[in-house]
Amino acid sequence: MIIAVLNQKGGVGKTTTVINLASYLAQAGKRVVIVDADPQGNATSGIGIDKNAIPLTLYDGLLRKKNSSDILTITAHKNITIIPSNANLAGAEVELTSVHGREFALKELLNGLLADYIIIDCPPSLGLLTVNALCAADKVLIPVQTEYYALEGITQLLQIVQKVQKSANPKLSILGVLLTMYDQRTTLSKQVQDELSNHFSDLLFKTVIPRNIRLAEAPSYGIPISEYDKWSKGARSYKALAKEVMNRTGA
Repeated sequence: MIIAVLNQKGGVGKTTTVINLASYLAQAGKRVVIVDADPQGNATSGIGIDKNAIPLTLYDGLLRKKNSSDILTITAHKNITIIPSNANLAGAEVELTSVHGREFALKELLNGLLADYIIIDCPPSLGLLTVNALCAADKVLIPVQTEYYALEGITQLLQIVQKVQKSANPKLSILGVLLTMYDQRTTLSKQVQDELSNHFSDLLFKTVIPRNIRLAEAPSYGIPISEYDKWSKGARSYKALAKEVMNRTGA
């Protein structure tokens, strides 16, 4: 099962979701591969890998014909490996334009990779790297911050998903929309939740990720919230999300 975690807006908890969802799926005994498709490399550093010291990255797989087995990096966390990235990946958008079948470079790289879940951390854009993720994925998970204009951009994102469904990946579908940075003290968060519920109905995950300082602190230590503070509200929420994801995917 390949899941692309995607929102072209930055700062919505995308990488936090990738790392912590992967962690709780791994704790449930699932073999998980994180694919860091964001040139910022935050998923790489957030799982405890020095992104500036790795010899091979996703860039090498997409453009230099390295196999996934060459790039796959073991982490300190049981059942989690990663295809890491760093700033080198920023050049891939331009370099891929001259590659035949450029939309399928990531799909080809991931073919034959043994895992129960492959989770792709997409860049905050709708460029060629994101299109590659959508062409490779089975499902799309969309994190949405509970703020004004929460729906802004999602319509465009869904249009891109539909275009990829029609032209390149008919099996692609939306796994769910995830509310992040929810603050129960504000009426705004509840209003956004109601708006998204009306708009997406059953696609909205029942799990809501709260605004939580422990979630924000964990990446600086290179560990998921399950190891940093497993009793925090953020940890309990991501554990619940992992259960929902497993139920929805049947994997």
